[in-house]
Amino acid sequence: MTETEAEAIESTQSAAAAESAIRREEHDLVVVGGGPAGLAAAQEAYDHGVDDIVILERDFELGGILQQCIHNGFGLHYFDEELTGPEYAQEFIENVAERGVDIRLNTMVEEVTDEKLVYAVSEDDGLTEIDAEAVVLAMGCRERTREALDIPGDRPAGVFSAGTAQRYINMEGKMPGEKAVILGSGDIGLIMARRMYLEGADVEAVLEILPYTGGLTRNVVQCLEDFDIPLRTQQTITEIYGDERVEGVTVQEVDDDFEPIPGTEYDIECDTVLLSVGLIPENELSEGAGVDMHPVTGGPVVDDGRETSVDDIYACGNVLHVHDLVDWVTEESMIAGRSVAKQLQGDIEVREEPIEIESTGAVSYVVPERISNVDDDREELPLYLRVYAPMDEVFVTVESGDEQLAREFERRAEPGEMITVDLDTEALEDLPENRLTVDVVPKEEI
Repeated sequence: MTETEAEAIESTQSAAAAESAIRREEHDLVVVGGGPAGLAAAQEAYDHGVDDIVILERDFELGGILQQCIHNGFGLHYFDEELTGPEYAQEFIENVAERGVDIRLNTMVEEVTDEKLVYAVSEDDGLTEIDAEAVVLAMGCRERTREALDIPGDRPAGVFSAGTAQRYINMEGKMPGEKAVILGSGDIGLIMARRMYLEGADVEAVLEILPYTGGLTRNVVQCLEDFDIPLRTQQTITEIYGDERVEGVTVQEVDDDFEPIPGTEYDIECDTVLLSVGLIPENELSEGAGVDMHPVTGGPVVDDGRETSVDDIYACGNVLHVHDLVDWVTEESMIAGRSVAKQLQGDIEVREEPIEIESTGAVSYVVPERISNVDDDREELPLYLRVYAPMDEVFVTVESGDEQLAREFERRAEPGEMITVDLDTEALEDLPENRLTVDVVPKEEI
């Protein structure tokens, strides 16, 4: 036997051994992610007749980001009471446990294919291939980093994402610093401004490059105004400086094109910079499965049941589009859970031609993007949308051709706050056009 032949035999044997080491399973439903979206989807699917469900969660516990959100304000819409993040999560953790859902922690999903093969790895089980009848993608989102913003200057210690700082304080009992500047006015940044203040740090300023805040109005009031923490809009950090540790930042005003204005720069001394500059849906698995992605949300394009462009693969929660309230995550994920259950049981009626939904004018996006299903049990179909810029006293309109299907008044529309409008499902029959347009129109133009 030649050396080449021996190497070929050894390679074949190694491949065969690796193939035999893969654990193979079949399940009706695999939920990727054990945060609020995955938990709600699994609970609702179970309650509608699916009892073979596996939740795959990469962390050591369920609940996702809620576990580090120890402030209250959760659950006002869904539970009609004010809960902390861990309390909200615990309700669903207990619910899925009581239902006997198969929960696998410390399990990383490496790939989801368009054939609904899910490849996951864990220390206990090694590599597992799961052949699923349906998959719910509920991986959540991640924060943008300094590298994504390309902020010039030194690279000292003391620069954190707001979520990382939140975890350090709330879960690990460690203070990120004593004198902070926060870049970005997203909800996590606003909440962390208050949290740092309450823990004894000086919060020098919250800076926002836009002319308006990116978070909920209530968080601006409760987290900044109540503690006299300054919010400076149309300003950004143009340099971070310091040797081993952050010593300060240079700040400049920006013009309408977000370019720094010469001569407006000033320095703020600090030892900590927190970044709250946007969230990005975790969609590497979605893209790997061949799912069509939305250019604005960064998440999958879905229908009213939250099914993606790939049959029997669904998406919900912040992996679909970033929500401002976990209550909306729960509501939307339950829609996905019900839809999955009906699909698996063959109890879903599909329209011959989907109704397309378009955002126009001031609306940046609408979810869902199409209506594919006929649901006799559903009296209303919720649409979720956001606007490009703040607007006062507006009407949200939904039209098909010349026919108006819905019109709801909003005193204030903010990019950071989700707007929901409910469609009467009976109005979806016999439409003038097989298309809906959603707009937000100033009151005086109606």
